[in-house]
Amino acid sequence: MTSSPDIFAQLAAPFPPEVVQWRVGSTNRRKFEAKQTDKRRGLPLCYIDARDVMNRLDEVVTPADWQTGHTAMHNGTTCCRLGVLVGERWVWKSDGAGATGDVRDGNEREMAEKGAYSDALKRAGVLWGIGRYLYAVKAKWIELDEWWGIPDAAYPGLRALLPNGTPLQSRADTREPYNKLETQLRACKTERALKTLWANSQEMIATWPDGWRQSITEEKDRAKARLEHKEAA
Repeated sequence: MTSSPDIFAQLAAPFPPEVVQWRVGSTNRRKFEAKQTDKRRGLPLCYIDARDVMNRLDEVVTPADWQTGHTAMHNGTTCCRLGVLVGERWVWKSDGAGATGDVRDGNEREMAEKGAYSDALKRAGVLWGIGRYLYAVKAKWIELDEWWGIPDAAYPGLRALLPNGTPLQSRADTREPYNKLETQLRACKTERALKTLWANSQEMIATWPDGWRQSITEEKDRAKARLEHKEAA
């Protein structure tokens, strides 16, 4: 059986740069909309997918020597208990997360609840050291594209910030379904069309990584707000 120090070191090892994903955190949207600036800017944040946490656990401690348990808390969050067999003793670490969407909306409930399970697992994984180093990666604010997203040209520089990071080609080819739906959401002319598109896309979205699901939900919310403003005008 692997010793405790070895387990912790292996779990905490950096991931290949191409595994790490990026999303936009804070933005200057208020200043932009108030016409105090003519550039859209945002702060890139890096993260890993819940499946990456599972794969790391499988690789380091084998599938038979780790387990999880999820519990719905009274405050609406989901708690994940992540147990690892260290020597002959099970060691447990726990953390929680809230739903990633509106659980009251029938079209969003399943994905929102799955998001809570995945985020809770990732946070519990951080307690074991998995992906913890990503919190120390500090990206600078960058100029965003017209949809408040990270432009493809920015990814090589962002990946170079990661441990052992080297500039890589854009992974746009693997994101084709995401990019297609993103374009369709932005092209919707009515709230009804948006709602129909979103409902018809749920089966596909459910197979995507956590970060993609979160980003596409944010894109849908932006499209909805745009259409509501348009129809109210």
